Amino acid sequence: MKTSTFVLRRTAYAILTLFGLSILVFIIARVLPGDPARMAAGPRAPGWVVEQIRQQLGLNKPLYEQYFSWLFNLFHGDLGYSLYSQRNVSADVLEFLPASLELVFLAAIFEVVGAFTLGIIGGSYSNKWPDTILRIISYVGIAIPSFVLAIVLQLVFTWYIPIFPTFGRLSTDVLSPQRITGFISIDSLITGRLDALGNLGWHLVLPAFAVCAGGMLQDARIIRSGMVENQSKDYITMAVSKGMPTNLIRFRYLLKPSIIPAITVMGMDIASILANAFLVERIFNYPGFSKYGITVMLAKDLNGIVAVVLVVGIIFTIANILADIIVGYVDPRIRLMERGD
Repeated sequence: MKTSTFVLRRTAYAILTLFGLSILVFIIARVLPGDPARMAAGPRAPGWVVEQIRQQLGLNKPLYEQYFSWLFNLFHGDLGYSLYSQRNVSADVLEFLPASLELVFLAAIFEVVGAFTLGIIGGSYSNKWPDTILRIISYVGIAIPSFVLAIVLQLVFTWYIPIFPTFGRLSTDVLSPQRITGFISIDSLITGRLDALGNLGWHLVLPAFAVCAGGMLQDARIIRSGMVENQSKDYITMAVSKGMPTNLIRFRYLLKPSIIPAITVMGMDIASILANAFLVERIFNYPGFSKYGITVMLAKDLNGIVAVVLVVGIIFTIANILADIIVGYVDPRIRLMERGD
């Protein structure tokens, strides 16, 4: 199967998945206990005010009419009105999402580099002391929730050993660069504000490591297990018997088939970083999309809730497609299986 056909098929599946997700989330948000119109009007507002707000939000219409109206507006870039921020949810997404994507990007770098490094070390020194240390750290790291690790990191590296900043996106003495894209990293590069870029990176280190540590250690274990399992394969034994250099065997013949299971899991782990960052962003008071998500959920802001879940679903879907493409490239048998060969 051609790569383009493979990608198109995966994209079609993703669109159907997102369509189903939008229906599910929309219905769940509408049937949750609590009256959004009453919460928007306040507990002391008269009934006619609440009814007026309900009509303005379209909550008096049948559920299917509300959904199709919301879907029509979605295709026109309108995610609805937010009761929390008193503006269009699209504006909230454009304001808060870039901060979280910067966090996800740095965490993804940590996860990929750390997983491959630790996995290769563990697989290369199987059942030796480096492997034993890696397995102990993995068991502990995977078991610790990201928000607990965030608290520990904050106590150690901002209080007892004050190396990193405690909270925020930029220090109070650092001016934010001119807003062009909403991404401070990109805006800093465009405007030549390398001081803001470095300060942003310094603020991101601890929360990024907190949200990716569990996934990184899990991926490292998968890579390590794959290398240990493939070391006994006949083609590796033949390469060793021919006297090929160890590093050549390890990185050219052993690593490639060993990372295939890890790539799929890694894609999902990276996508889940945004979902796992809800409490971590709260702990570090980081003004990102996950922190916004908690706020709109507590305020029962229906349009905000649907937007948050939908954006997270889109990121999951994109990560899944990219992981499938990478796996299909690394292992062409995946594409052949799609064709039925």
